Amino acid sequence: MQTALEAQSAAGPQPLTVRPLSRWIGAQIDGVDLSRPLDVQTVAAIRQIWLDYGIVLFRGQDFGEDDQVRFAGYFGPVAQRVVNKHEGFSGANPGLMFISNIRENGKLIGALPDGEMMFHSDQCYLETPCMASMLYAMEIPSRGGNTLFANMYRAYDTLPGSLKAELQGARAVNAYDYSNNPTQRARISDGLHAVHPVVRTHPETGRKALYVNRLMTQKIVGMDDAQSDQLLGRLFDHLENPEWIYEHAWRPGDLLMWDNRCTAHARQDFDASERRLLRRCVVLGDQPYE
Repeated sequence: MQTALEAQSAAGPQPLTVRPLSRWIGAQIDGVDLSRPLDVQTVAAIRQIWLDYGIVLFRGQDFGEDDQVRFAGYFGPVAQRVVNKHEGFSGANPGLMFISNIRENGKLIGALPDGEMMFHSDQCYLETPCMASMLYAMEIPSRGGNTLFANMYRAYDTLPGSLKAELQGARAVNAYDYSNNPTQRARISDGLHAVHPVVRTHPETGRKALYVNRLMTQKIVGMDDAQSDQLLGRLFDHLENPEWIYEHAWRPGDLLMWDNRCTAHARQDFDASERRLLRRCVVLGDQPYE
């Protein structure tokens, strides 16, 4: 089913066509050229679709680094890159980085080069995680490297009532270690970590979403290790239910933007001998609350 939304672009009226990507999460938006500035009505329409669906996809886009940062800036302040040996570098714009396995002069030009990544929510190891992440596909391997997105509203809504009651007030430690293999679960002592509610309230929609993930959530505060591991394992298995997951097969020219407050995502493995290059930026968020 398609829904037509009329909006104004900076160059005149354009119809936005919205097509759900799956039953529970995601929508493709057609009829907008992100290489050009957008007016407030168009931005408001896109933002509402994003809030309704959790992730939005724009296909066939052709735009530069500054265009991507401009579009991200419609949704909030764009995080600035801090260059160090663990981060990818993307040209002159400090709001961007590469996700890539490409090497130049023997050195990686991007971060997170190879391998599978378990489900996670971006920057949940920080006190104030980003609210939105945006990836633009430039070079894509012939197979593999798909991204899976889980609807964390749905994951919470479908929990048994007794488990929802058990999770009230629960908080968990989330950790990430840039210096080790970023595709493997970090230990709390190894790197950045923050404590957040196991269930968070979305500040714009008011809905509750599960806020734990297999890659970065380490321990529930106040539980011994065995109790915590048992409960977290149950929650991880639940949120990864294929029923509310959308699998995105990338094409060059795709731009995907997702809401880290109500989604989790994972990356499938791919042939490391094939080139993969995506351009990333994130929009700053606020501190999660229950």
